[in-house]
Amino acid sequence: MRAHEAGTLHADIGHKAPPWLRAPRDVNDLVPALWSHTAKKNGDGALEVGGVDLRELVAEHGSPAYVLDEDDFRSRARAFKTAFKDIDVYYAGKAFLCTTVVRWVMEEGLNLDICSGGELAVALRAGADPKRLGFHGNNKSEQELARALDAGVGRIIVDSLYEIDRLIALAAERGVVAPVMVRVTAGVEAHTHEYIATAHEDQKFGFSITSGAAFEAVAKVNEATELELLGLHSHIGSQIFDTSGFELAAKRLIALHARVSDELGVDMPELDLGGGFGIAYTTQDDPADPAQLATEMTKIIEHECRAYEVEVPRVSIEPGRAIVGPAVCTVYSVGTVKEVALDAGASRTYVSVDGGMSDNIRTALYDADYSCTLANRYSGTTPTLARVVGKHCESGDIVVKDEFLPSDVVPGDLVAVPGTGAYCRSMASNYNHVPRPPVIAVKDGQTRVVVRRETEDDLLLLDMGAE
Repeated sequence: MRAHEAGTLHADIGHKAPPWLRAPRDVNDLVPALWSHTAKKNGDGALEVGGVDLRELVAEHGSPAYVLDEDDFRSRARAFKTAFKDIDVYYAGKAFLCTTVVRWVMEEGLNLDICSGGELAVALRAGADPKRLGFHGNNKSEQELARALDAGVGRIIVDSLYEIDRLIALAAERGVVAPVMVRVTAGVEAHTHEYIATAHEDQKFGFSITSGAAFEAVAKVNEATELELLGLHSHIGSQIFDTSGFELAAKRLIALHARVSDELGVDMPELDLGGGFGIAYTTQDDPADPAQLATEMTKIIEHECRAYEVEVPRVSIEPGRAIVGPAVCTVYSVGTVKEVALDAGASRTYVSVDGGMSDNIRTALYDADYSCTLANRYSGTTPTLARVVGKHCESGDIVVKDEFLPSDVVPGDLVAVPGTGAYCRSMASNYNHVPRPPVIAVKDGQTRVVVRRETEDDLLLLDMGAE
């Protein structure tokens, strides 16, 4: 059967909750696992984050707005640093990056993973130590590589033979030695509770271990006097809830690590297993905590190194979503509420808010699930199954596909969506020429704008015909 052109969401014809979603006893309650540590409902039933009443935040800063809980972000960063005490932790900046976040990352003792010239510029503007940066990307330009070398970036993860050649030439011009890791494709793809070990060579990232391309790339880097071979890098997926996929990937990486030692006589000092650790977006998600991940991954590495009779290299990981994802919620204002008749006498409540796919593309792009809560008051009414949608001219503009909200929700109410710290602001757009929301950090009852709201003047500034 052919899929609906606008996506699977538009094939819905009934009005029933997904099997994992249950009607709450009290529609005002929060599910703590979905929210930042400081989030709570106050005596009025309004949502507070970092000691800030979101009604007051919206009154001062407007809506929609990303609300970043500083204490939560720092505590999650610290939890990874503490749990992975003998492992280097690189915060994956692609999840969300701004100069303030870079400073928090550095202050908490983490390193930073970047993957573009723009992210490098943010890191340098924030005063990050370049040696604590790792530079990813499957198609880094000569300008980006040159800037990384000039800045003294601590490691560059190469992704193609062309890039290796570019890096050799640029390093030779500068009379420097570039520190390099080789990204490999381990033939493992892991998402959520499942991992698949075959048929995942067909992708743009990395050198295939199976085809021999990875060994060839390692040999090429090792032969170049302009490059320093640090080790192998792998990334197997995202929103991963257990270590099964990492176990298989580690087995294949360490097998290659041992082969390099045996055949090239090189003991690579480092090994990076990437990130992708999951978070709870809804009650169907059950992520592992950093301590559990650290224990299991350390055992995996040590076991495989013993099996191949190689010394344990310096291991690194790259959590992004697991640190910033739960630290942010997005607060919206309700504009309209509409009951829409469906087939077989069913209906659906559509709650339209003042944001949408321009500030959270993940529902439309990945069919992602989110939760939400009424954020400005207590409601004594019964819960009703609703769909929270945005203001854009697109039927797939859905923020929360299914959630129970109070049946008395009306225009002017506030709705907050948890778990929006990762890949929401960083993938935001100006679709329909809507300015992107601000990022407001909250802590100890105070608000601080860390990324200001865009304005129409910002949009027109780029339009060279606007004058």
